Formats: sequence, structure tokens, C-alpha cells
Amino acid sequence: MTIVQSACDQVPGFEAFYQKFLRRMSINDRAESTCKNYGRSLASIALHFKCIPTLLKLDDIEDYLFIVKQQSEFGSDNTMKFTICALRFVFRMEGLDELRLKLPVIKRRRKLPVVLSKDEITAMMNIPCLLRHRVMIAILYGCGLRCGEVRNIKVTDIDFDRTVLHVRQGKGKKDRYMPLGNTLPVILKKYIKNEKPKNWLFPGARWGKQNARFFSVFENQYGNRSVQWAIKRAAMLAGISKTISVHSLRHTYATHLLEDGVNILTIKELLGHAHVSTTMIYLHVAQINNRNKCSPLDKLEGLKVIGSLQGELIFE
Repeated sequence: MTIVQSACDQVPGFEAFYQKFLRRMSINDRAESTCKNYGRSLASIALHFKCIPTLLKLDDIEDYLFIVKQQSEFGSDNTMKFTICALRFVFRMEGLDELRLKLPVIKRRRKLPVVLSKDEITAMMNIPCLLRHRVMIAILYGCGLRCGEVRNIKVTDIDFDRTVLHVRQGKGKKDRYMPLGNTLPVILKKYIKNEKPKNWLFPGARWGKQNARFFSVFENQYGNRSVQWAIKRAAMLAGISKTISVHSLRHTYATHLLEDGVNILTIKELLGHAHVSTTMIYLHVAQINNRNKCSPLDKLEGLKVIGSLQGELIFE
């Protein structure tokens, strides 16, 4: 039983409130993942107070946010972000502007992305036993895709004649074309020949549905957790000690392109970023012209360092 189902069963009025919330999210054309994250946050609040969130007073909300903040110190910031955004949405939905305007502003921690070396990427691609996982790593890195984007690839999205991949309805529900280069088409043709995917490039579990006359078989795409597991396991088996996720391959794609001399505006378009400021973070991790970088201390004339003793420099 999910946390939303528990809230519907245990909290009076939550089911009707949740259905209204889903309708309003649909009208606003919000992504399915956003609906799920907001829904879980609202259900958690409802179960905590045993009432729907829009009946709470400001003091109750602040007490709850304090608890979430304490938990975020030891975990992900996403819980705090989704809680505040979900409350802001339903307060606007119910016309509770006074409460909405008093919610705290979300301050994002500016963390530099984890980037893998080319040797680490090669090791990850050579490790998995399943061809599916090796191809998945190749296309995640080779095209810089998000987890949802790689899961949603259909066989018909690959244009081998033009060597491009049609990424449909990425973040912000935007389509874009990604160049496949020279190596990926060869890998993908071999994969399709061996695995014979019918619809989804990376199919998941199959399930059947019986009606009066026919038994139909339906195919789901690969699950989000399955993709994450495949990437983390490949990194572990490759002996990579960095804490990585599927998104780390996207960060690595952008950083390596920048290091290879690709223009930052071109990378912005390839990643599907709305603003170049989002792409600019890769300037902080890319090793551009690294051979020419040095410390100004290295340029001082007349300074002679002959060694060190217990961590302290000894000058001549």
C-alpha cells in the first residue's frame, strides 16, 4: 500500500482533496513525476496531522517543516523542496494566499556535479553481463540523457539514416534531436538484432489482459529503479568509489564535450536546458586547458623549495 492510499484510507476528506489536486495538476500540465512527488508529500502531511493540509494553521506548518528540515540534514534536500512546492500549489488551488506567501523560500545548495573520467566510463561499459545494461550506459553517456528519457526511447525514435535520436517529451515536455555519432549506431544495431525489442528500446516486464475472446500481452518500459540499479552496480563492479547516479553520466557527457571544445550554447541545446545559466555549472568542473593551469606561487622568482618536514615547507 502506498502512502497516498494510506492517507485516503485513514484521513477524512483526503481522497476527495487528492482527486481535486490531481485534476488541477493535470489542467496545469504538470509532469507525472511532479504529481507523484507532490502527492506523496501531501499524503505524508495528512497522515502526520490526521487532516488535509489546507486545514492546518501556520504554526502547524512551520512545526512540520522544521521536522522535515532536520531530516533533510541527513538525507536529500528533495523532501523539503517537494513539501514546500506541494503546499504552495494546494494553497493557491484553495485561494489561501496568506498561507502561501508565508511559506519559506527554497534555497538550493550549490553542489558541483560528480564527473567520471573516460577510463571510468569505459570500465563501466565493459563490466555488465547483460548487453542491455552495456547499451544503456553507452546511450546515457553518449547522448547525455535523463533517466526518464532513456526509459522512454522507442525503437522507432532511432533514425539510423540521419544518425540521430528523437528524444520525445523530455523535461518541460520538450522534444529534441540528439546526434548519435559514429559508435552508438553500431552498438544499437547489434543490440536490436540480438535483443529484438518490439516497442520500447529497453522493455520491462510483460503483463497480460484477458477479455471475452482474446488474451493481449502488453509491454512496459524499463523501470526507473532498474535503471538506477544497473548504473550503480556497474560502477561498484568497476571499482569506482565516487557516489554516482544515472544523472552522473549526463554530467559527464556535458563536461567531456566542454573539455573537447564544444561551445557552451551548443551543450545547452543538447542537454535541453531552458537557460544557459544551468549549463554554466560545467565550467566549474571541466578541465579546460588544464596543462596551462598553475598556482601563482609557481611563478614567483627567487623562491627555492628544497623539501618538506612534517608537512611544513623548507625554504632555502
